[in-house]
Amino acid sequence: MAIEAELKAVVRDPEGVLKQLEARCGAGRAEVYRDTYYDAPDGSLMGADRELRIRTVHGPDDTRSVLTYKGARVDEASGSKPEAETRVEDAAAAHEIVRGLGFVPRIAFEKRCRNYAFERDGRRVLVTLVRVPELDDATFIEVETMAATEHELGSALAFVRAVLAELGIGESDLTTDLYTDAVAAARPV
Repeated sequence: MAIEAELKAVVRDPEGVLKQLEARCGAGRAEVYRDTYYDAPDGSLMGADRELRIRTVHGPDDTRSVLTYKGARVDEASGSKPEAETRVEDAAAAHEIVRGLGFVPRIAFEKRCRNYAFERDGRRVLVTLVRVPELDDATFIEVETMAATEHELGSALAFVRAVLAELGIGESDLTTDLYTDAVAAARPV
């Protein structure tokens, strides 16, 4: 399974980063992600640092859904995880299948994203500016590329760090906090 080499950071100057991305990549693609994370009834999936998610993406021209499984972190410093993802034709059916297999929804929330995809140095890169309404509209940035193996993860993460540095995002801005945990903590008990 390929590894998603990803770093996430808090953006201190959202407008400045947005201007840089649009100057380099053109207008980004605005999309709203509606994510539902599933777990085993006893919490063992998330307890083992694994994720099972159905995401429905609403874009300006289309709506699509993807089923994603992420294994446990292979790099604690970045939070990078092995990932398998596939597009699903019918989101409602995918939710029924996952529930039918015994998984239960643990948390669902919305992310408002602006995506910038490009290729550089033979790597496909996705830069996403993220706002989660439940998190006081703080802005995050995610930069990701894929590593075919754990051995290649170090060079992929160095590449991601270089992209972040070009955008003025420093090491002190990085976070491995999960949106699922932050949203759960922000909700009333």
